[in-house]
Amino acid sequence: MEWERAKTYILLFFVLLNIILGSLLVVERRRYSITSGREQAIIEIMHRNNITMEAQVMRRFPPMRLMYIGGFDYDVEELIGIFFGDATVGRAYTQHRSVFTHGQGELTIAHGFISYDNPSGHGGRAQWMPDLNQAEAERLSNAFVQAHWADFRLEDVFVGPDWVHFSYRQVYRGYVIHSNFIEVLVTERGIVQVEMQFGRVLEVDRERQPITAPDEALLTFVQWIRPRVMAPITVIRMDLVYFQDEGSPDPDGRYRLEPFYRVFIGGGERDPLLINAFTNEIIN
Repeated sequence: MEWERAKTYILLFFVLLNIILGSLLVVERRRYSITSGREQAIIEIMHRNNITMEAQVMRRFPPMRLMYIGGFDYDVEELIGIFFGDATVGRAYTQHRSVFTHGQGELTIAHGFISYDNPSGHGGRAQWMPDLNQAEAERLSNAFVQAHWADFRLEDVFVGPDWVHFSYRQVYRGYVIHSNFIEVLVTERGIVQVEMQFGRVLEVDRERQPITAPDEALLTFVQWIRPRVMAPITVIRMDLVYFQDEGSPDPDGRYRLEPFYRVFIGGGERDPLLINAFTNEIIN
């Protein structure tokens, strides 16, 4: 009888505990969420400044951790194998620049920036696509990137008259690292250009820090861009990523990755404006 009574008390305790935890979770979510009133207020401010908000205004802004990333340090022989296979390559070195060539292909590594150019197309004539279409170009680009850098995700596609440009960013634990990128240009000859730069994530802080609310970041965007651009503006996307803007020249260095809001503008502008979510400062 006493054991039955004890089980009842234990059950009631866990029910009460779940109610308390659920209440705390609701309070926490409300604390780091903007209200509908704040959302409408920032949309109205943007409207008065001739800025249309086509993107969804972000509502949640929970505290975020710092990340740390290593300096630019690449396995050069691995890169040569990726772009030239088993071919014998020409090699030229200066203090901060390495150039590798074979046929029309040229791979350059300078100050942590990697660029590959081959007007005849990476992979040879078998990759030529006389009737270039976006779907086939995307298949070719995705296959190349995923074969060597599987944690990079396709973010943007830009289509020209006879080319398609693909932009990839690394995804780490669900977060996009904007400063780790791969850019691929595809023509009827296949992949004719690749540009990339990335460092390896070393560590994530245990402690979380408060970040700027999305509507406050948008207000900073309005105040910054309106004196500089007089034409009507359309915001087509807004999100939250990690970015490292110190530069990573030292392969043995350790650099901060901080959360940044990205604000994308319509009208052919490829690069987003970046707003530091810790300081609410915009970088150009």
